[in-house]
Amino acid sequence: MPESDRLPPPRAIIESVEPEVDAGRFPIKRVVGESVRVRAKIFTEGHDRLAAVLRVRPAGGDAWREVPMRELGNDRWEADFPVERIGRCEYTLEAWVDSFGSWQERLAKKHAAAQDVRSELLEGAELVRRAARRAPPGESDWLARQSSLLAEDGPEPARIALALSEDLCERASRHPDRTRGTRHPRVLEVQVERERARSGAWYEFFPRSCSSEPGRHGTFRDAEERLAHAASMGFDVVYLPPIHPIGRTHRKGPNNAASAGPGDVGSPWAIGADEGGFKAVHPQLGSLADFDRFVERGRALGLEIALDLAFQCSPDHPYVNKHPEWFYRRPDGTIHYAENPPKKYEDIYPLNFECDTWKELWDELRSVVLFWVDHGITIFRVDNPHTKPFAFWEWLIREVRETHPGVLFLAEAFTRPSLMQYLAKAGFSQSYTYFTWRNTKSELTEYFTELAQPHLRDGMRPNLFANTPDILHEYLQTGRRAAFQIRVTLAATLAGNYGIYGPAFELCDGAARPGTEEYQDSEKYQIRAWDLARPGNIRDYIARLNEIRRENPALTQGGAPRFYRVDNDDLIAYGRTTADGAEAVVVVVNLNPYHTQSGWVEIPVEELGLDGAQPYQMDDLLGGARYLWHGRRNYLALDPEAVPAHVFRVRRRVRTERDFDYFL
Repeated sequence: MPESDRLPPPRAIIESVEPEVDAGRFPIKRVVGESVRVRAKIFTEGHDRLAAVLRVRPAGGDAWREVPMRELGNDRWEADFPVERIGRCEYTLEAWVDSFGSWQERLAKKHAAAQDVRSELLEGAELVRRAARRAPPGESDWLARQSSLLAEDGPEPARIALALSEDLCERASRHPDRTRGTRHPRVLEVQVERERARSGAWYEFFPRSCSSEPGRHGTFRDAEERLAHAASMGFDVVYLPPIHPIGRTHRKGPNNAASAGPGDVGSPWAIGADEGGFKAVHPQLGSLADFDRFVERGRALGLEIALDLAFQCSPDHPYVNKHPEWFYRRPDGTIHYAENPPKKYEDIYPLNFECDTWKELWDELRSVVLFWVDHGITIFRVDNPHTKPFAFWEWLIREVRETHPGVLFLAEAFTRPSLMQYLAKAGFSQSYTYFTWRNTKSELTEYFTELAQPHLRDGMRPNLFANTPDILHEYLQTGRRAAFQIRVTLAATLAGNYGIYGPAFELCDGAARPGTEEYQDSEKYQIRAWDLARPGNIRDYIARLNEIRRENPALTQGGAPRFYRVDNDDLIAYGRTTADGAEAVVVVVNLNPYHTQSGWVEIPVEELGLDGAQPYQMDDLLGGARYLWHGRRNYLALDPEAVPAHVFRVRRRVRTERDFDYFL
C-alpha cells in the first residue's frame, strides 16, 4: 500500500487564491522589478494553528523557492515575491497543520491558567524529537538536546520557559512535518515583460506624409526628421502604419472613395503588390537598408519603433497566386473580399486561418514577425486581432517569446468587452480601450473603475489612444484647442500607456467627414502635408505632460486611479500613487472645453499620508504654481482657455504658511 494511502487526508483548506486569471488558465501580467502579492483563504477545522508557504520557480523549473506566508486574520494569508527577469515564472501554495505551534499555544494557555502541564511537556519533547529527525546534522543535534531537556524530570518552570522560548519555536518550525500538507491543485503563471509593457507614450505618424515638398511621397530618410520631432515631445514609442507595398486592384481613393485616380496612393492596410508582401517595404519609402537606418536613428533618440501587424492581403499580394488555398473562396471560385455589410472592402482579402493548410499559413505568419524582429522591431501594434482566431494569437505570441521574450504586442480591438479581455489574457501585452468614447465624468469614472477590478487588472493593460486615423470623436471635432488638451491630459495620467495619432492631434485638427468620426482628407487614403509649427498647436503642452510622466513614477508605475468627489460634474479628480505609497499625484481636469469650471475637491488625506490637521502643499506641475491646502475639501477653478487641468505633486508636510517650505 502506498504511503499516501496509509495517511489520513490533509486537513488544511486553500481557497480563493489571488491573483489568478480564469482559475489559472492564463498567466497574470507583471513587469521586471514588480512584486506579486499572493493572497488566499487558508483554514482548518478546530483550533489548530496552520503554516503556509508560497512556492515560486521559473516556468518548467525543478526547484521551488519557498516564501513563508503571513497570517492576516480571519483566515486570510498573504506573501510577496519579486519578478526579476523577463519570461514566465510559476507559483503555487502549500499549507499544513503546525503541530508544534499548536502545541505551544495550548501549553501557554494552560500554564497561564495554572493547570498541570506535565503531560504537555512530554508531548512537546516528542514533537521536538521528531523535528530533530527531519533537521540537518547541526540543527538536529541542538533540537535533540532540547527534546531531552523537556522530557527530563527537572524543575518545571525551566522546562516551561524552554518550551515557550522563541528560539525553540523558530528552530522547530523550520522542520515541520509536511507529509499531510495541502497543495493548491493549480500551478499558476506570471508573464513577466519589460518595463515598456507597463508604461510608454506612443506617437503615430505616416512616413509617406513626411516629405518637405508638398505632394511628394515621403521616404524613411524624410521620416527621420519626424522621429526627432517625436523625441522632442518626450515620446517613447513611434508607431508606423503598414510600410509594405500597397495593392493596385480596387485601390481606394481620397476619403475612402470606391475608386482611385492615377496618382492616388491607396490605403497602407491593403497590403501586397508585385513588389512583395509582408516582408517587403513600399519602394517609394525606400529600401530595407533605409528602414534599418530609420530604426537605428530612432534608437539613438531613445525611441522604439512599433510596426503595424495587419494580417490581410490586397488582391495583388503574392500569397494570392502562390497560396490561393489560404483564402476564402466563393462557390464561383472567386476569392471573398472583406466586408462588414453594408461596407465593402474590395481592396482587402482576409486570410482563412482554418483552411486545410492552416499549419503552413500559421508558420508563415510567424516567420513574418520574426523577420521584422531581426530588423530591430520589438513592438507590434496588431490590427483587428479580434477577427482572427484566439488560438492563433495565443500560439503566435508564445512562439515568438520562446526566442524573443522582450517582444511586445498591442491589441487594436475596438469590439465587445469579452473579446478584448480574452485577447489580453491570450498574451497581448497591451490593449486599446473604449477611452476614446468615454468623455463625461460618469463615463470615465465607471470605465476606469471597471478596468481596476482584479479580473481585468491582472490580465489587461490599457493603452489610451486619444485619437487614431480612424477615430476622431465628436468631442474633438467641436471642442477646439482646449478639447485636445483635456483629452491628452486624461490619456497621459489615467494609465501607464497612452498614445496620439499625430501630427493631427498636436495641431488640433478637428475636421471630420460630415456625420462620421473619420478625418476629412484622412491620411489613410492620401498624403498630407503638415505644418508642424502652425499657430495654436499644443506641442509644448504635450511635451510637458510627458516630462511630468517621466519625473513622477506614480503616473507610469502606479496603480489604478482612485477617483475623488467633486461637487461639479464638469470637474473630474483622481489620484495615483506608487506601489509603496511614497509618491502621490492628484489630477483635476475641467471636462468642459468652453467655460471655466470651479468646485470643491475632496481628497482622502489619510490615504495620501497627509495629516488632515496640518496644511500641505500641492505643486501644480502643469501651471507651475504652488498651493497650500487644508484638510479634505479645497476649492479650485480651471479656465480651459488657459490650462484646463492641474497635475499636482503632493508634498507631505509644510513647515509654516509664511515661509512655504516643504519636506518630502
